[in-house]
Amino acid sequence: MNEKQPVKPVLKEIDSLIRARYPIIYLLTHEEARLESLISSLSKKQSKEFHHWTATQGLKLYSTEDVGKYNDPLEVLVHIQKHDAPSLFLLKDFHPFLEDPHVVRRLRDLAHDLRGSFKTILIASPRLNLPIELEKEITLVDIPLPDPQELTELLQSIIDVISKRNKSSVDLKPDEARALVRAAQGLTLTEAENAFSKSVVNDSVLNVRDVNVVLKEKEQIIRKSGILEFFPANAKISEVGGLQNLKQWLGLRSKAFSTKASEFGLPTPKGVLLLGAPGCGKSLTAKAVANSWRLPLLRLDFGKIFSGLVGSSEENMRRALKVAEGVSPCVLWIDEIEKGLAGGVSGSSDGGTGARVFGTFLTWMQEKESSVFVVATANKIEALPPELLRRGRFDEIFFMDLPHAQSRMDILTIHLMKRKRDPKTFDLKSIIELTDGFSGAELEHVVVEGLFIAYSEQRELKNEDVHKAIRETIPLSITYKEELERTRQWAKTRARNADVLHASVSQVPGSKANKIERVE
Repeated sequence: MNEKQPVKPVLKEIDSLIRARYPIIYLLTHEEARLESLISSLSKKQSKEFHHWTATQGLKLYSTEDVGKYNDPLEVLVHIQKHDAPSLFLLKDFHPFLEDPHVVRRLRDLAHDLRGSFKTILIASPRLNLPIELEKEITLVDIPLPDPQELTELLQSIIDVISKRNKSSVDLKPDEARALVRAAQGLTLTEAENAFSKSVVNDSVLNVRDVNVVLKEKEQIIRKSGILEFFPANAKISEVGGLQNLKQWLGLRSKAFSTKASEFGLPTPKGVLLLGAPGCGKSLTAKAVANSWRLPLLRLDFGKIFSGLVGSSEENMRRALKVAEGVSPCVLWIDEIEKGLAGGVSGSSDGGTGARVFGTFLTWMQEKESSVFVVATANKIEALPPELLRRGRFDEIFFMDLPHAQSRMDILTIHLMKRKRDPKTFDLKSIIELTDGFSGAELEHVVVEGLFIAYSEQRELKNEDVHKAIRETIPLSITYKEELERTRQWAKTRARNADVLHASVSQVPGSKANKIERVE
């Protein structure tokens, strides 16, 4: 028994616009074949002719072998005006001609004439190129990427083909098939088909291991965007020392992106803002979250957002956010967000570009429903606009202070083990005492510096090598003292502490009261 398929929201929207006699509709999409299929179904439903046009083939009826006519954009618009039958005209490759004042004038005239007819012009383009003269005449519709249902149908069709050919095999349980479809979200139908087909060609088997092949295709999309960067999420949450409160908070949300979580009533997590001094593990945490949750990690660089062309920066921001939504669920990492938003706060003489980009980002953060978890980091509290800190933008704000004694113990253990050294062979208690006020990055530095000292003398690393590195290091708690204290005072009433309450050196078993003078 065939169940009636639900009408897709975008198809319903276009159908309503056409029935309401909107004269010109601008459709933003890369997927011409998929769009043609949608418009073809609408034309049959509304009993209208369906014509499509390209600059190379001209205008012709859809699904016919007729020779096209009217390759010139002005000629095709004149023909549309004279055409009598109720029709839908899909114009592809038309957006570059919208810079021609004659084409713009003809479209404005047509917009008035078509309102009293049963004809509609549909302009398909992968990018928005709308002159100000046509802003009131043209309606914009964003064609979303394929939904899970479409991707599931595509995967099933490929499975059916494999089953008939008997040259390859399929080893997918229902949950594994859903995982493969979830990995393909954010790809166009063509890209998804290529990824699924590549998976079969690689080893003649379609199975859950092919999720990685699909994710590689997503990486290509991100690279082609030119604004977002794909980061390998190879850091583990176990490599992050201390920060127990933050880890617990993240752990509670690790499964919140599933369908079961949504059915349970859980909202999709929006993100977290990590504040604190440099070197306290903010960026490492962002990488570890993506790895722990098995989600792609994207980095948004505000420097690539801003462009010298008027209007380009706002468009770059919209495009970056759209790409992130397209590959969701994912983690979007924004490092040192205060630097990127400086133009939107300081009122610098950029013609208001910074403020508009900032506004676009804030609106998206407030209203987004996609599974994009934002991890933003910041060093300077005073540089952050109050609008960013209000509830609704982020789920929580965490303050990451310099690590206390127990956290320093954890961090030193992690860095020694990463370098294949047994922490039990070192007097970590004395090192902890000597590194009060050191950041996580500085703790890593003294271990590495100690290794350099030992290697230069062709021997194994000793406690004395680490001690020497400590004496020669001026920690952040001295160079950043005033700023750090201001941040602590601010965070007392405005942010949660990422770690448990500070543990003193005396609380670590076996500690001593040693002091080593630093070399100035």
